Amino acid sequence: MLTYLARRIALGCIILGVVAVLLFCMTHLIPGDPAIVALGPHSTPAMRAAFRSAMGLDLPIMAQFRLFAFRLLRGDLGLDIWSRRPVAAMIGDVLPYTVILAVTSLAWSGALGIVLGCISVFYRGRWIDGVLGMLSAGMIAVPSFVVALYALLIFAVTLHWLPAIGAGEPGDPRSEIAALVLPSLAIGLGWVGYIGRILRAAMIEAMGEPYVRTLRAFGVAEPVIVARFALKQGVLAVIAIISAGFGGLLTGSVFAEIVFSRPGIGKLTYDAVMTRNYPVVTGAILVSAGLYVACMIAADIVTALVDPRIRAGL
Repeated sequence: MLTYLARRIALGCIILGVVAVLLFCMTHLIPGDPAIVALGPHSTPAMRAAFRSAMGLDLPIMAQFRLFAFRLLRGDLGLDIWSRRPVAAMIGDVLPYTVILAVTSLAWSGALGIVLGCISVFYRGRWIDGVLGMLSAGMIAVPSFVVALYALLIFAVTLHWLPAIGAGEPGDPRSEIAALVLPSLAIGLGWVGYIGRILRAAMIEAMGEPYVRTLRAFGVAEPVIVARFALKQGVLAVIAIISAGFGGLLTGSVFAEIVFSRPGIGKLTYDAVMTRNYPVVTGAILVSAGLYVACMIAADIVTALVDPRIRAGL
């Protein structure tokens, strides 16, 4: 298990290293002078020179890369161009909002998707299975931004049941939960269909195994087979999709945070791109990539614990 874990962590570190190199190259390939972007077109040459010196932009490209790499190894993501605050502190302020949104979205969508998948397997080939299949396909097909806009119009603008923007009043759990409902609905609805269909396929495959036919021959009830045996094998596929979903929700919540004006790492990245605040963009993307890799490693570990064949390399 330790060898398997070490391989996964080493692969994750390689991926993060490649992402860091690509970000450094892309930042330097973007046209325009960062000093002019930061100080404005009316800044003096002396001011621009001082800014380039402070940011290390007057160094040769390889020296800049070494400085960039050493800072990353120390956990230093640089300074915000405008406020001069550490980028790591800015990300730390908004990251909990994104994590809470992702966990909430995946929790309810995963629970509902598992229920729908089990019902589909139990009633497979009947009209209930067909209805749930169409419902799941519809959830997957509807874009998340469409769900966000219609949810905003119906529940916030028309019915006034839920707040339209913000993350709620700090320290007020009811307000924070109410502000979480619409964003989590927008980005979690599609995952209900994904999880339900993948679980259904995995469980139907398990239902065709020889040991399941033996259980039926011994008179074991179908609900017991579905709940105790087929579901266990389907959980492996669900773990993989949930881990990918959590990483995707962490990095892909930008549109929900923009539509609902909710603080988070997605909105922070969007605002930084609009103002060409490259240190914040670089830091936010690196943190997002790190979270995604961490989710995938955690999923591999859980899957290996559930299925010993993976640890053995089978």
